[in-house]
Amino acid sequence: MTPVRIKSTTPAPSDEPARGLSPWRFVMVFGGVSLLMDFVYEGARSVTGPLLAHLGASAVVVGVVTGAGEAAALGLRLASGPLADRSRRFWAWTIAGYVLTAATVPVLGLTGVLWVACGLVIAERVGKAVRSPAKDTLLSHATAATGRGRGFAVHPAMDQVGALQR
Repeated sequence: MTPVRIKSTTPAPSDEPARGLSPWRFVMVFGGVSLLMDFVYEGARSVTGPLLAHLGASAVVVGVVTGAGEAAALGLRLASGPLADRSRRFWAWTIAGYVLTAATVPVLGLTGVLWVACGLVIAERVGKAVRSPAKDTLLSHATAATGRGRGFAVHPAMDQVGALQR
């Protein structure tokens, strides 16, 4: 008879929000990152339609591209969430999503080709889909100590301050 292995319930090291940061400091730092990233991508989203139109897109193309981007931002979470959970690499998924957003938005402002701009609009939203489930998981670990209601209230409040500039 083969011995039964019991799976450890101890969280993997990548499960921890951040070594060296108190839970509240982690919530505040992550809120600050979200605030700054909102400046980046919310500013870009407010000019997406006019930019695509300037590059020759019709209203239908603008609608399809922005709709496809939103569908990607929401639908791909169904895949990225379980993948992040299975891999337990929440930091890697979070950072990859932020990097994808931070890289696509400036390039979007530099491109003069419609199909490239359309791809970048969608890629920016894919970055949101990649980072959101993993980021929320990291925040959930920190808010276990701060109080879930308070921690998850402070972070979105800071996130929305970044969206006000739009």
